[in-house]
Amino acid sequence: MAENMTLFWGSGSAPCWRVMIALEEKNLHGYNQKLLSFDKMEHKSPEVLAINPRGQLPSFKHGNNVLNESYAACFYLESQFKSQGSKLIPDGPAEQALTYQRTFEGLTFYDKLFAVIYYDYVVPEGERCDSALKRNCQALTNELKLWEGYLLKAGSHLAGPSFSLADVIVFPTVANLFHLGLSAERYPNLAAYYALLKERPSIKASWPPHWLENPKGQDTLKDI
Repeated sequence: MAENMTLFWGSGSAPCWRVMIALEEKNLHGYNQKLLSFDKMEHKSPEVLAINPRGQLPSFKHGNNVLNESYAACFYLESQFKSQGSKLIPDGPAEQALTYQRTFEGLTFYDKLFAVIYYDYVVPEGERCDSALKRNCQALTNELKLWEGYLLKAGSHLAGPSFSLADVIVFPTVANLFHLGLSAERYPNLAAYYALLKERPSIKASWPPHWLENPKGQDTLKDI
């Protein structure tokens, strides 16, 4: 069933990881995949540009259907394979509402992280200033406190007791945070969530390969 699917992805990329977790959760094994190097600019290759004019990852194709946005690909997989594997969107209106809310809040969460860790890459050297970086760090801190509170209310998963699309979308952001040195003592609810979900089969099966080579990660966010 997955033989007519192709995924171009990059190791450690949260958007790529979302799609890979969704594929695993829907039991769509054996899809065609190609790991590309961002450092070597392989995501700008003709092979990727043929299906994704922006030259970004993930780039995903199912038959003739192309989905190059991770949210779109995850929703598509849940819709097309609804009765297969894990049910990622609950039936009840209240549960659905919370799942959708947390899923789309995941966009802001990832953006706040991105603004901090990629500041040096996206801002030209002559335009950088400490005050801008401090604002980005404070915005990420505020966001982390918000998600700490969400988990305190929701329990083991982001939208209730069961794994959902919200977890598919948000977990890769949380994993990146701790890989980059976020303090487990300072954010115990997020730490417990991370410890629980990293043992889930779909997440273990799609764990970034270069993280396995360097499991200690970095300390970029140790003071956040």
